[in-house]
Amino acid sequence: MTASHTPTTAEELRGAGLRVTAARVALLETVRAGDHLGVEAIATGVRDRVGHVSLQAVYEALHALTAAGLVRRLEPAGSPARFEGRVGDNHHHLVCRSCGVVADVDCAVGEAPCLSASDDRGFAVDEAEVIYWGLCAPCSTAPSS
Repeated sequence: MTASHTPTTAEELRGAGLRVTAARVALLETVRAGDHLGVEAIATGVRDRVGHVSLQAVYEALHALTAAGLVRRLEPAGSPARFEGRVGDNHHHLVCRSCGVVADVDCAVGEAPCLSASDDRGFAVDEAEVIYWGLCAPCSTAPSS
């Protein structure tokens, strides 16, 4: 019996048809280690791992990784884009209206699409994206000022 092989980050990049660079490896690992990170936080994480990298290079790599399906871009209304490494499972998000924290929440039914449109207008729907808005526990119990 053969043990299953977990692909390395470099193998995942190659498998997605992307060129493997130290910055891309560091970026993908930073996104996966973080929690719905913004571009500045990702750039800091990449710089901590490989040294100098321009913000433009981070944006370009994020675009490539998102297009390849290795990273997911989330854009809550009124907030800058955030990125996560949890892809392919059609999960949704909770966003705090006060502090902006984002948390994952599993799909309402468990498989894509987990919600059905009341009128699909002829679309072949394969995914639903939902953002739940409210106050996180710390913000909802904080004294109002």
